[in-house]
Amino acid sequence: MSGGGLLVAGTTSDAGKSVVTAGICRWLVRQGVKVAPFKAQNMSLNSFVTREGAEIGRAQAMQAQACRVEPTALMNPVLLKPGGERSSQVVLLGKPVGEMSARGYHGGRQQALLGTVLDCLAELRGTYDAVICEGAGSPAEINLRRTDIVNMGIARNARLPVLVVGDIDRGGVFASFFGTVALLSREDQDLVAGFLVNKFRGDVSLLEPGLDMLHGLTGRHTYGVLPFQHGLGIDEEDGMAVSLRGAVRESAVTAPVGEDVLRVAVCAVPLMSNFTDVDALAAEPGVVVRFVDRPEELADADLVVVPGTRGTVRALEWLRERGLADALARRAAEGRPVLGICGGFQLLGEHIEDEVESRAGHVEGLGLLPVRVRFAREKTLTRPVGEALGERVEGYEIHHGVADVQGGETFLDGCRIGRTWGTHWHGALESDGFRRAFLREVAAAAGRRFVPAPDTSFAALREQQLDRLGDLIEHHADTDALWRLIESGAPTGLPFIAPGAPA
Repeated sequence: MSGGGLLVAGTTSDAGKSVVTAGICRWLVRQGVKVAPFKAQNMSLNSFVTREGAEIGRAQAMQAQACRVEPTALMNPVLLKPGGERSSQVVLLGKPVGEMSARGYHGGRQQALLGTVLDCLAELRGTYDAVICEGAGSPAEINLRRTDIVNMGIARNARLPVLVVGDIDRGGVFASFFGTVALLSREDQDLVAGFLVNKFRGDVSLLEPGLDMLHGLTGRHTYGVLPFQHGLGIDEEDGMAVSLRGAVRESAVTAPVGEDVLRVAVCAVPLMSNFTDVDALAAEPGVVVRFVDRPEELADADLVVVPGTRGTVRALEWLRERGLADALARRAAEGRPVLGICGGFQLLGEHIEDEVESRAGHVEGLGLLPVRVRFAREKTLTRPVGEALGERVEGYEIHHGVADVQGGETFLDGCRIGRTWGTHWHGALESDGFRRAFLREVAAAAGRRFVPAPDTSFAALREQQLDRLGDLIEHHADTDALWRLIESGAPTGLPFIAPGAPA
């Protein structure tokens, strides 16, 4: 017998689908329900490696953590990793299968993947009591409906009830809810059970007349009004760009343990990937993390991080064009801390041979580390465990570049020269003991009287975050009605709202 299911759609990208899905998952698992997350297709430069060596979106990995289960490729069968404005690497069931233009993908390839996506969903529903699915963008993108496999396409084929999330903090939420339904076909509208308001500030009683009118117009209930709360984001997912100010999780300001704060500047390179690596730094009391794109912004930084990127050669050119390359070279020469992660590690090396990602051939690197990089067609996808700075470290690797380290002191799979470190390992800073040891070295090199907190547990902070999401659903959503949706599907007799989808 198949388990229950629900599709969490949104009026827009970034309406809150990922956090609502995670919140519903955590609420359900606390009720004793065996639940799994699912997203048929992601577009994301933030990815994760499962224990079986499959690459999936980080949001689904976090949602699996909300469910207290191991993430698998079934939970995100299609991952699109942008390599530019018009093309993406297609990752199918955790493995890359090639680059494709947006026109080529939506022109036929996407629809061909529907069977695979439905098989994955069916397997999860056969294993779990409930599967909470996340849509992408808006279900009312009428130009893409014909080939859709992530919104109403999956809902129609799997007979999933649909909950539409709207971000009221942006404004226009009532028009967005009504318009979303009114642009769907009659068959799609039959599955849209109702709405969930996200990020509401103020007195809910002031909103209720609008919710009543919305019900009168659409015949659909609102299943909850979630209040605005700071710092509730989980690992970012859709899109190619990241705000220079909004990428690091907001958290309560905590005084440093020592006398000084530690300032971290992250170079906001093009096609930045897995920038969530610095979240663990931002979680430390007294560590201030910001994203930068000008050389003068490196001047007062105690540590500069060059993060991962889906375009190593392009990022290298960008650093040179903006004067950041020279600023990094000066820092290294002065013995001021620099950390390169994955693509950031590769471009700190002596040279790069790339016939795969950029097809630029031989490219000179920044020459800050004795490393030569050759891009291989096969992607490395592993979950390594090791030791550095006397501490155990866990991480994950996602890269085409193969590093030939020709000197320096060993540092994870990379090396260090003086105060310049480089590694392919994502997630290493989530290992608490290693992060503290690394920050002590950075503080000493920077001459800062900064002391890492002795008891910061990044894993515990993640759990607290997920519990806060579960609390939001439990306290502010109609959970009895939500469970009826998951168990029994959309209510029958929902009215059609004109005009419906274009023919």
